[in-house]
Amino acid sequence: MTETKADVAPAPDNFDLSCETLIVGAGAGGLVAALAAQEAGQSVLVIEADPVPKGSTALSAGLIPAAGTKIQASAGVEDNAIVFAADIQAKAGNENDQALVNRLACNSAPVIDWLSETFNLPFSLITNFDYPGHSRSRMHGLPTRSGVELIDALRATCEAAGIDIVCERRAGRLFIENGQVRGVAVMRPDGGVETIGCDKLVLACNGFGGNRELVHRFLPEIENGLWFGHDGNRGEALLWGQAIGAGLAHLGSYQGHGNVAQPHGILITWAVIMEGGVQVNNKGRRFWNEAQGYSEAARVVLSQPDGEAFAIFDGRIAGIARQFEDFKHAEALGAVKRNDTLKGLACDLGLPPESLVETVASIPWNGVDNFNRKFGTEALRSPYCGVRVTGALFHTQGGLLTGEGARVIHSDGSGFANLHACGGAACGVSGRGDRGYLSGNGLLSAVVLGKLAGEAPTG
Repeated sequence: MTETKADVAPAPDNFDLSCETLIVGAGAGGLVAALAAQEAGQSVLVIEADPVPKGSTALSAGLIPAAGTKIQASAGVEDNAIVFAADIQAKAGNENDQALVNRLACNSAPVIDWLSETFNLPFSLITNFDYPGHSRSRMHGLPTRSGVELIDALRATCEAAGIDIVCERRAGRLFIENGQVRGVAVMRPDGGVETIGCDKLVLACNGFGGNRELVHRFLPEIENGLWFGHDGNRGEALLWGQAIGAGLAHLGSYQGHGNVAQPHGILITWAVIMEGGVQVNNKGRRFWNEAQGYSEAARVVLSQPDGEAFAIFDGRIAGIARQFEDFKHAEALGAVKRNDTLKGLACDLGLPPESLVETVASIPWNGVDNFNRKFGTEALRSPYCGVRVTGALFHTQGGLLTGEGARVIHSDGSGFANLHACGGAACGVSGRGDRGYLSGNGLLSAVVLGKLAGEAPTG
């Protein structure tokens, strides 16, 4: 992780180049913002710190929750923004700003329909298992269920539309005068500096998970977990926001994940749990209600001996999980162990065989256990599967407060005239900690706020 300091200054007399809409960050949020801005008739420039746009989007499963899409209707799924908003608030204990929740929920379906119909992105709906907290099937993904596929598709779409994406340019200084953003200074790979002026600035540079100092300050409970996010998430948006008096909220909120294969560092889909799998510690014992969610699982798993756990499932569940490229990759590398008996699987994983057998035998199928988890009717059966996992920090969920059009809000409640934020740069809808993260909240905030920011007028 790298520390970053805020750098804010008055605008220079002249800029090296200028555009109408400047977007900092070429993740999902930034690229969606670029497409929307161009569609609105604006000249657009996207700058990206990495050699190739990847970022946090590429590390995700690439799934976007949306309610009331045409894809859902075709699949016979009845859903709407009111139900979605209620699910978001229920998961977060009603800790979110209701207006922001409504904004994201109401605009989720239009974004997916727009990406599908205008740009031919082949989204489809996951219907063969449920994500914790979602009362409807509303997770939309591309064929491989991979964030890499999503970011590559968005990049290719922008390139086909003639949108300029300039890589290896990290924004280091924000130019602002009299409350009006004027542009940024960026660092080139050779150490040179370029200044870029703009009529509208969209901060799509994600959160602060890659900044050790900020993680220690705001997220001490997860600072010793595996960092599974993108190192480029250094918190520039947060630090600039503090320097210019922007409103900030929920800086202790984050998305964790308690099912990252160890030591391989591969995300194991939570489908292995939601379809009837369990987690045990290195004594072969269960320790919590796994169905609560994968974000809070990170902290719970890290509290176990040696900060590790073992996901236990079976061949049927593994078949469902294979729709995800990450899971197939984990299998190929030997992270997922498979055995005809539970005793054999325990030996493969280094667990006490008798304890694991007893733990699985005690699961109350078609009933509720002592952790208040309700199980389905289909018991685990041979062949059995397992993988050693740990808890990880994926990305932060607190950030800049935004209003209509994803416009950044001053701490006094007024709006900046031409500054917008999306994704991890903006405050999301995951409440104040880790328990409020509803599956897909990160990409929801990225694409919805990205589209709203992009289509907002300049100036």
